[in-house]
Amino acid sequence: MRTDTAPVVRLEDYRPTDFLIDTVVLDIALDATATRVHADLSLRRNPAGREDAPLVLQGDELVLLSVARDGVPLTADQYQADPQGLILPGPLPDQFRLTIETVVNPTANTKLMGLYRSGGNYCTQCEAEGFRRITYFLDRPDVLSVYTTRLEAARADAPLLLANGNLVERGDIPGTGRHYAVWHDPHPKPAYLFALVGGTLDTVAEEFVTASGRKVEIAVHVEAGKRERAAYALDALRRSMRWDETTFGREYDLDVFNVVAVSDFNMGAMENKGLNIFNDKYVLASSDTATDADYAGIETVIAHEYFHNWTGNRITCRDWFQLCLKEGLTVFRDQEFSADERSRPVKRIADVRTLRTQQFAEDSGPLSHPVRPRTYREINNFYTATVYEKGAEIVRMLRSLIGPAAFRRGMDLYFARCDGTAATIEDFLGCFAEASGRDLGHFAQWYEQAGTPVVTASGQYDAAAGTYRLTLSQATPPTPGQPTKAPMVIPIVLGLVGASGDALPIATTNEATVDADGLFVLDSANATITFTGLTERPVPSLLRGFSAPVRLESELNDDDLIVLFRHDSDPFNQWQAGQTLATRLILAAMRGETVNTRFGEALGHFLDSDARNDPAFAAQVLALPSEADIARDIGRDINPTAIHNARLAVKRALGAELAPHLNALHGALQSSEAYRPDAANTGRRALRNAALDLLAAGDATEGAARATAQFDEADNMTERLGALAVLVLIPGAARDHALATFAARYGDNPLVLDKWFALQAGIPEEGTLDRITELARHPAFSMGNPNRIRALFGSFAMTNATQFNREDGRGYDLIADTVLALDARNPQVAARLLTAFRTWRVLEPIRRGKAEAALRRVAATQGLSPDVSDIAGRSLE
Repeated sequence: MRTDTAPVVRLEDYRPTDFLIDTVVLDIALDATATRVHADLSLRRNPAGREDAPLVLQGDELVLLSVARDGVPLTADQYQADPQGLILPGPLPDQFRLTIETVVNPTANTKLMGLYRSGGNYCTQCEAEGFRRITYFLDRPDVLSVYTTRLEAARADAPLLLANGNLVERGDIPGTGRHYAVWHDPHPKPAYLFALVGGTLDTVAEEFVTASGRKVEIAVHVEAGKRERAAYALDALRRSMRWDETTFGREYDLDVFNVVAVSDFNMGAMENKGLNIFNDKYVLASSDTATDADYAGIETVIAHEYFHNWTGNRITCRDWFQLCLKEGLTVFRDQEFSADERSRPVKRIADVRTLRTQQFAEDSGPLSHPVRPRTYREINNFYTATVYEKGAEIVRMLRSLIGPAAFRRGMDLYFARCDGTAATIEDFLGCFAEASGRDLGHFAQWYEQAGTPVVTASGQYDAAAGTYRLTLSQATPPTPGQPTKAPMVIPIVLGLVGASGDALPIATTNEATVDADGLFVLDSANATITFTGLTERPVPSLLRGFSAPVRLESELNDDDLIVLFRHDSDPFNQWQAGQTLATRLILAAMRGETVNTRFGEALGHFLDSDARNDPAFAAQVLALPSEADIARDIGRDINPTAIHNARLAVKRALGAELAPHLNALHGALQSSEAYRPDAANTGRRALRNAALDLLAAGDATEGAARATAQFDEADNMTERLGALAVLVLIPGAARDHALATFAARYGDNPLVLDKWFALQAGIPEEGTLDRITELARHPAFSMGNPNRIRALFGSFAMTNATQFNREDGRGYDLIADTVLALDARNPQVAARLLTAFRTWRVLEPIRRGKAEAALRRVAATQGLSPDVSDIAGRSLE
């Protein structure tokens, strides 16, 4: 039974459930305001549980109509029930059937958890604890059951009825105008993977033939009138299925695979067995409405949810503390898929940008937690960048440490040994230890220790001896609950580059081991590597491919960085060298120093010689470090306005210096060919937009003219939105006209208007607060839709550092007020919006005080949801 203040759940307190549920037979009569749910559960006592324990089932805002055991209705003195739970006191038989009938109101369910209505359609979201909003249940991931689901509805209201598994029966109910469908899922699954959909949907479908020759119908279902924008999602699903067969030997295991897109969804998507339910943002795409980034996002999320079929569904989590076992592992898999489908270096850079912006910030603030946390109050608040992105980095490091062949053997063993079970991190790592013959005990610390390790590198060249002595050390800053840190296992891939750009040979003394791929494992606080046989001073290229999620501090000077930027054979470190040089320029500008031209010269050379060889990579090179990147490097007493002004000064200087190169690029990259979202054309458009952005910074008048022309002439959303993103930063008539034109053109398309909301929320100007207040009254905006909230208020809080962190505190108050207004309606979205305060402690004192006051006002509010109360409380600890 749930209380207003959620209790602390501890990993150390885990014990098996007292009962197991072998089969679940559901009969659900869909109705907009009174859906009746008849649940028939086959229970047996768990041998690992307690003898004579009562049966305690979880609920959440449920209305109980009846309960029976073995067909006999129970009287009021034989059970205890309220909206939050159902208890049958012991003693109970070792085996019995429990029949429960509840009623729920899908239309009133604004929390979007459990069964709710979206766009007139019925759908569900049960992860993490939403099934208990449908019927009373042992709602935990280690209770695996075989489900059979009968759905019925008025045919006019819901002509399409979908659930998990395979369709076994369907038909009309004579004389009622209603029909039914029966679905059976033969694979045991936890309740969080249950799903149903009922409604009026358009469908695109095709037949997929698996590697073994089985035929599978794959389909994407979208709201009426949106069918033409579903083709790319279906194509991404087909490619994902084939890739998983080829790369991991995983074949799909049902006769159908359904994807359903809904317009109201708290997250990105959900991997329910055989019936994935998606936020329509990650399904719908056309050249006129979706950017290249949208297409890439669809590809990634479709793949992610499909890959969960094995890493999350066939093998699930024993408890929610093991969440990274499915999410981090599956993020790694979707990253590898996208890297194979597109540009591997560009994908790696994009993933690291996300990791540093989101997860590093999380690691350095009051919401820091290990990849496998030890405690939680509200599990919905642990679907974090640490679990997902850092969890993926741990899997990547594991592959680096044991090698690709042993990694594949370990994955095969994991699939074979743990199939059909609820597993733990220890189960997972045990398979790789066995497959590789290595002890992974020390490596497992990545799952237990929070914080971002800092690796410091220093070197000494001895010309007479021909040696270079590289010293590496590591330290992890204190985090909440973990003041003292132990050394981690850090794989560092390295190389040596000569002043002329040649790769230098790697030969070491026997005091340290660097393998043929340049891998050195730093597993102690300090280590030294001595390289021999060198005829010139080398420039070390460290952490190639970003081989570990750490911060690297080195003593490389600007000359060294320019050598790496021009010559490093590792694309990631080539890009990183440019980012480091740009960061130094911005920090110098903050100190009032004149921006030097050396990096500009190097960029000009790059644009002339290399940019068109890989436009997508060149676009990443042209993008300066973000304001969040600079704040992270400063570390404390941060003034976001000073960072913004310094970054803008550097951007203006580089834009003016590189204007001839940028003008030439922007013109040359224009294309008259029909839009295609393939890697080559995506890269071309990315570089064209990046050139326009930097050009406009250097010359606002010329930039506004070019951006207006691109906006007017664009035949695709990528270039139209790229131009608008430039124009919104240049006050004047051109901006106002472009915003009005965009709104008029896409006024009936909420997903596109989200882009319009987001761009305006990110304008770093004094008037943006008033603009947001006005936009919140726009007819297309709704506080009931998570996408609209994220587009307007989320974009403001997460991307507009100067206005969210205003010195007068009004930005903090706006988000605090929004969180409080939203909490009763949708606590999950409210809590995630509140995480915008996660870095408040590193601000300069005036802003820090204003942010703390806003947080304390939220925390002191009576009747907060457990979701928001948890975030507010931990942020203030």
